[in-house]
Amino acid sequence: MPEPSPRRMEPTRDYPLFGGAFSATLPPGAMDVSDLRPVPNNQEVFCHRVTDQSLIVELLEQQTHVQGEEAARYHFEDICGAQEARAVQVETVQPLFLENLALRGCCQEAWVLSGKQQVAKENQQVAKDVTVHQALLRLPQHQTDVLLTFSQPPPDNRPFLSPENVSLLPWSLGDFEQLVTSLTLHDPGIFGPQ
Repeated sequence: MPEPSPRRMEPTRDYPLFGGAFSATLPPGAMDVSDLRPVPNNQEVFCHRVTDQSLIVELLEQQTHVQGEEAARYHFEDICGAQEARAVQVETVQPLFLENLALRGCCQEAWVLSGKQQVAKENQQVAKDVTVHQALLRLPQHQTDVLLTFSQPPPDNRPFLSPENVSLLPWSLGDFEQLVTSLTLHDPGIFGPQ
């Protein structure tokens, strides 16, 4: 019996996340990784259909011991540590303008960080340089840090422009920005009793 093929999603204004508690606009070619393997309940993970790019939306306990730019650096370094990354480097950290966010009503501060890390994929010895862009949206009234991560490994040499994939260009920073700015909260109950 053949395995079910992963859902293929085209851009949509209201793609439901976390059981519909949130929604966001996803870029073309996004596949829901939970259709392929288990994903933690506090994460929504999407991979590009033909590149090794990925997008993660993660709900984390708010780290009140770090503020401002240091909070963005803390989350970046925490994830790099969990991935056993080498040669971790933060390139830029900048504030995001809250008025551009769909979450502006409950987001008190927002940061975007760009950096690089060397990571070896599972079962591989060679570490590759991966460009990572992260957006940190801080929701103090819900004691939550929302972390959105866009990972861009170096392109491999696979020819990915087969006839069915010819329209699937690699994701851009603009696609990531659209995900971040479109993220909308529909059900605050996801955070538990306040």
